[in-house]
Amino acid sequence: MIRFFEILDFISAMGYSFVFFWILKTFLPLRKSRIMTVIGFFVCSILADSIIYSNDLAGLLGTLLFFAVYVLVFHYGTLIEKLSVLLVFYPALISINYLMIDIGKRMYYGVTQSTYEETLQSPELMLISTFIHTVSLILRLLFWIGAWLILRKFLGKITSHLNFRMWLIVDMLMLASFVAVFTIIYFMPEDTAIVYPICGASIFSSFGCMYLASYICESIQTTYRLQELELQQNYYKDRIKEEERVRSIYHDLKNHLLVLQSGAGEGKQTIQSIETLRSQIEGYENYQHTGNEVLDIIIRDKAKAAQERKIDFNAVISFEDGDFLETLDISTIFGNALDNAIEASEKMPEDQRLVIVKAERVRDMLVIVVENNVLPDMLFSDKTTKKDSFLHGFGISNIKKAVERYGGQCNTRMEYGVFHLKIMIPIP
Repeated sequence: MIRFFEILDFISAMGYSFVFFWILKTFLPLRKSRIMTVIGFFVCSILADSIIYSNDLAGLLGTLLFFAVYVLVFHYGTLIEKLSVLLVFYPALISINYLMIDIGKRMYYGVTQSTYEETLQSPELMLISTFIHTVSLILRLLFWIGAWLILRKFLGKITSHLNFRMWLIVDMLMLASFVAVFTIIYFMPEDTAIVYPICGASIFSSFGCMYLASYICESIQTTYRLQELELQQNYYKDRIKEEERVRSIYHDLKNHLLVLQSGAGEGKQTIQSIETLRSQIEGYENYQHTGNEVLDIIIRDKAKAAQERKIDFNAVISFEDGDFLETLDISTIFGNALDNAIEASEKMPEDQRLVIVKAERVRDMLVIVVENNVLPDMLFSDKTTKKDSFLHGFGISNIKKAVERYGGQCNTRMEYGVFHLKIMIPIP
């Protein structure tokens, strides 16, 4: 039976070591080396199994130093990010390890009323001790699994979006739990159970700061996004009025040019001037009519941008049934999708640059498809490739949010050098 519990001990220890390792890896990426990853896991498993007792300064400082060296060697990131790893996860690590060891010890000696020497000489007492130790390891595994389930949604987001000042604010908040748990474990007498709620509060505070950082980050990004979309909306409203005015002038000007051309006779210079003027305004004769005024402007702007970058731009859009979409959402979907497509196509050789956008009603669904040629080794994700990741990187994720508001779906795939974005929205 003891052998069974020892095997279960090993499995549980490896399990929570892996989960702890994976949480750290998600928060702060590992150095890109398979050998370093494997070595890092085994080093992390030693760290995760740190033994912490009351009044144990050597254990507390040793674990802290070991943790700091591990982060510096096996993870890459700025110093402020690595410091944040220590301030967040060190209190949680020593708290849960201390609680499991101390509670297990109290339970064992409370039940058996035996000494350490008596335990070594009694198989029955050894079985009880091994059982309690196994339970503590399983509880530790469950704790880190729970931590992963809670933190996984925003661990990577925090690292990629927080700037230096925000890191300082978060670190100052987390410093309180760091100092509190270190102090309480070291200075409190060994038989004082008041350490337990302090350890629990420290864990809650550390993870709470992580959630707060993620919330602040997302709130600021949402504010920037709304401001940007409102500016786009006002811009397109003004453009609609201006386009109507220019088209009106164009129709009159076209008739005037025809009259002038018919009366120009053999004046080659006059005819050439008239032809030049007609070519400059003929773009308004081929105006894209999608069935939605705002979308007309968006497609016209993106087609012009594609033309300037020598990208073949094809649009086949019938959007009369898309009037149920809000103006901001139309701008979000088509603006972001075409910006991404144009940016990706621009990296291709000139003879391979192509962007195609289609939109129409298919039964009770509004289907939007955007396709563009891409380089074979180009990877697509929700994250931006721009340097300012805090204010950029909204493209695909914002499209998905806008589409999901109407109960729709947004799918992306890359096949044979072509990136496909397909959106399906149910028509109410």
